Amino acid sequence: MTTSEERLKILKMIEEDKISAEEGARLLKALGKQERKRTAAPTSESGWLRVHVTDLESGKSSVNVNVPMRLVNVGLRLGARFVPDMEGLDVEELAEALRQGVTGKIIDVIDEDEGQRVEVYVE
Repeated sequence: MTTSEERLKILKMIEEDKISAEEGARLLKALGKQERKRTAAPTSESGWLRVHVTDLESGKSSVNVNVPMRLVNVGLRLGARFVPDMEGLDVEELAEALRQGVTGKIIDVIDEDEGQRVEVYVE
């Protein structure tokens, strides 16, 4: 049964005085929580984190790595210990954005000293 069908059934039960309005409200609230859990989990756990490093001089790709999203949170916790502080990059903020299901390009950094561009995408 889909969520909209379940909601209609609850509203019909209220209309027919089978349950009180308060009981219906509790059921609708619980149904909403259940729906959020169903939609949030796949976006934060499925897909890939793609890291692409390009040489600025030649334009050639030096790194192109795809990491399953299931492993990203573990990697962020481990990597946060070893990653030097980068201006404008907060690892905790990045981890929270990934948990929220952010997609697209999330990091685009040019390292002039190393002559590289680092791009990170969530797909």
